[in-house]
Amino acid sequence: MIAEKMKAFVKNSSAIRAMFEEGKRQAALYGAENVFDFSLGNPNVPAPEGVKNAILSILDEEDPLMVHGYMSNSGYEDVREAIADSLNQRYSTSYTDQNIVMTVGAAGGMNVVFKTLLNPGDEVIAFAPFFGEYRAYVGNYDGILKVVPPDTETFQPNLSAFEGLITEKTKAVIVNTPNNPTGVVYSEETLKALSESLERKEQEIGHPIYLISDEPYRELVYGDAKVSWIPSLYPNTIVGYSYSKSLSLPGERIGYLVLPDSLDGSEEIISAANVATRILGYVNAPSLFQRVVARCLDENVDVEYYDRNREALYEGLKKAGLSCIKPEGAFYLFVKSPIEDEKLFCEMAKKHHLLLVAGSSFACPGYVRLAYCVSHEMILRSLPHFEELMKEIAGTADSSER
Repeated sequence: MIAEKMKAFVKNSSAIRAMFEEGKRQAALYGAENVFDFSLGNPNVPAPEGVKNAILSILDEEDPLMVHGYMSNSGYEDVREAIADSLNQRYSTSYTDQNIVMTVGAAGGMNVVFKTLLNPGDEVIAFAPFFGEYRAYVGNYDGILKVVPPDTETFQPNLSAFEGLITEKTKAVIVNTPNNPTGVVYSEETLKALSESLERKEQEIGHPIYLISDEPYRELVYGDAKVSWIPSLYPNTIVGYSYSKSLSLPGERIGYLVLPDSLDGSEEIISAANVATRILGYVNAPSLFQRVVARCLDENVDVEYYDRNREALYEGLKKAGLSCIKPEGAFYLFVKSPIEDEKLFCEMAKKHHLLLVAGSSFACPGYVRLAYCVSHEMILRSLPHFEELMKEIAGTADSSER
């Protein structure tokens, strides 16, 4: 028999992955060109050419025993130093290799942080809507996730409801900007207010509250949107980063943590994070791709591609009668469900071969998420199907009123 904790995880298995599997099933039945899968944030933009060149040159030039061998649990020193130097240039910081821990993607990094920080019963606060796996990551270490209800006018963090959730058991707070699922970029004004609130509460409860900034979409922003460097606003910030989106490498599982010296107990936290990386079974981040990303720190995917998709899908959904806030970053639209039960809306959409993810998966019922990291042609082909779906919903409403 499986562990009791796993029974709950299995029961609440990711709705995103479930819809992704539904997409494969429908594609086999109806043809991939007739299925419009907006479920999974799997980048459709290829990795930059520089990534391929880096792989080939590393395999050709560097010692294979070193490239494929063990290293410090926190990663290669020269890779961490290169990342620290890059951050210092961008954000006027003074990090060294000691402030960087290479991780198995952003998810691995989050698990290292929670393993490092949480005692059973410690509380972690997240702002809805949020990536649903946060609940599992916190639960892995017997922590308790407390949810700040969403501000559905702006989808900025709901600070008016936030302070009331902080207790003596509060250990950490999660922010994710640009946000999954909304695409909203949190304003510097909001983040400054959040920082001031945390500093007040730290004084009140008498111990540190760590702010965990989950940043896999940092480089995917549009127009004049700017993503703040949160450690400059709040000293007790830990940053988790992933190259899954910025270099289109989700399957390679490579990222890093930034653990600044400004953290309360920084030396102990850095040491514990290194041990957590090992005892969680990661041992170290993938060796080849540590070396690859160090050579690709100035590379980025084609954000213009995502921007074109964003515009086409946003305008097309508006024309069909749906509404959402226009995203400033990431590659998601968070759309208001035209009927109260968004899960029913998702089921109706499936009949039109439209695969969407219910907002309840992100602690925000009444909405659905669409990932537009898909082919532009698929978006254009899908728009008539959204119009047909909305006509069906309008017809159903008319029938019920008779």
